[in-house]
Amino acid sequence: MRRLLAPLALSLTTALGVVAVQGQAKPVPVAPTGPPRLIVAISVDQFSGDLYAQYRPTYRYGLARLGQGAVFPAGFQSHAATETCPGHSTLLTGTRPARNGIIANTWFEPDGPRKTKPIYCAEDERDPASSPRNPVVSAFHLKVPTLGEYMKAANPASRNVAVSAKDRAVMMMGGHQIDAGYWWKGAGFVTLNGRQLSPAAVRVNANVTTLLGKGAKPFVLPANCTAANRPIPVGKGFAGNGAFALPPNKPDLFRTSPRMDAATVDLATALVDEMNLGKGAAPDVLSVSLSATDYIGHATGTEGSEMCIQMAQLDWQIGRLLDHLDKKGIDYMVVLSSDHGGLDMPERLDQQAYPRAARVDTSLSPEVLSKAAGVKSGVVLLDGPLVVADGGDYYVNRAVPADQRKRVVDALLTIVRANPQVAAAYSSEELAKTPLPAGSPQDWTIKERARASFDPARSGDVVILLERGITPIPEPMPGAYIATHGSVWDYDRRVPMLFWRRGMRSFEQPHPVETVDIAPTLVAILGLRVPDGAFDGRCLDLDGGEGNTCGS
Repeated sequence: MRRLLAPLALSLTTALGVVAVQGQAKPVPVAPTGPPRLIVAISVDQFSGDLYAQYRPTYRYGLARLGQGAVFPAGFQSHAATETCPGHSTLLTGTRPARNGIIANTWFEPDGPRKTKPIYCAEDERDPASSPRNPVVSAFHLKVPTLGEYMKAANPASRNVAVSAKDRAVMMMGGHQIDAGYWWKGAGFVTLNGRQLSPAAVRVNANVTTLLGKGAKPFVLPANCTAANRPIPVGKGFAGNGAFALPPNKPDLFRTSPRMDAATVDLATALVDEMNLGKGAAPDVLSVSLSATDYIGHATGTEGSEMCIQMAQLDWQIGRLLDHLDKKGIDYMVVLSSDHGGLDMPERLDQQAYPRAARVDTSLSPEVLSKAAGVKSGVVLLDGPLVVADGGDYYVNRAVPADQRKRVVDALLTIVRANPQVAAAYSSEELAKTPLPAGSPQDWTIKERARASFDPARSGDVVILLERGITPIPEPMPGAYIATHGSVWDYDRRVPMLFWRRGMRSFEQPHPVETVDIAPTLVAILGLRVPDGAFDGRCLDLDGGEGNTCGS
């Protein structure tokens, strides 16, 4: 065991200095000493480093404030599986998917009872009532503790609270011991099986129900969004000029709009009040995963009026959360990052000097590849598919005799490696023999990125990684699913990492860091004991001066 000491004095140059503000001398706030009473961990789903850089000059509220703390614009979700569940799993565990077991949003266990039916990352499939589409929500598959669990182990009085539109974000940030966990389902927030909604959640749901019944006008287009406001033909419709009008009784349109983040912040602030977070006998942690950026990115892409409006609203909602904590007089520390980035739809990228962008060819669909591998290998199954897949992990059906599976794997590798839309493909045997990567995540090879996502018990028999700019959506559905993420490329891997506490010294560090660095950094600031080797990441010194928040 080791003690990560943190007498956290995120110090200023002097205990009390002055700064000139519009010609007047104004006291500089004194940095607090000791651990903060509340950790606020904010994840903005699909908030790429590119989006942050593009819109950073326009931020005026919450994101502007966080930009005055310790800013790491080149944070990395260093693994290949840049999806929601793996990304959230790194943020407060300090471990990569290869270690924490969350290799994807869904995977297959061909040797298990479901065989060719998928396993959802945030379900307990041991419960007969659970299915990937209607899961019994659980952190069962997460193999490591979260920050909240370390805090509760140090002092059971610590509260571990998580709120999101997505159940998987709640479970991956909260973990196995959650005092309060809420996510969106249907037309309101729900909670874990066997628990009742708290009065705060009931009130927020009632307000949402009222709004859904009335509907709402479109958002006003900010002045800086004018250039982005133009329709782009995509599939059987258009995207790029929407403003989120909400007809009555359309919860799906509510979810894919900035209103989803507003409701999440409403619930987060209500829980702060209801549970008196940050005012208890021990520090608390509040995880707030804001999902609207991801829903909007999927439905309309990342470069239209829709995303421009969302960036302004996101800034406002984060500011509203921070203002509420200020009014409560809480000594809190914020960390903000993201589970992954995203790629704009290829139809707009083609108009914006990136004609290489394209939609994936149907020849790379699991169904087509399964048949092609059967023909090439000479292995035929009379019942069920030869190969199943979800994302980049492909699994050979265990009905295939063990001595024939290698023929199927070799056939599949030969087929996909010849496809110009495939950057790389590896067998599970190849990845198992690859050392875990080290050094700057920006410089890792494609195989090393894949290795960081590889769990021999859960990953596919073959892992297929698409070329840069290839969107794995062959047929776009405007308003629902036209753009996505999930690649090994930096537009999906690179995300901002922002730390802020009142009175801390501001600095910016552009060199690459990893999201797995967040948990050890916060553990040090809180002065918690953790087992040696508990993290894949390292502590980041947030003092910005001669002091060291990571201890000696």
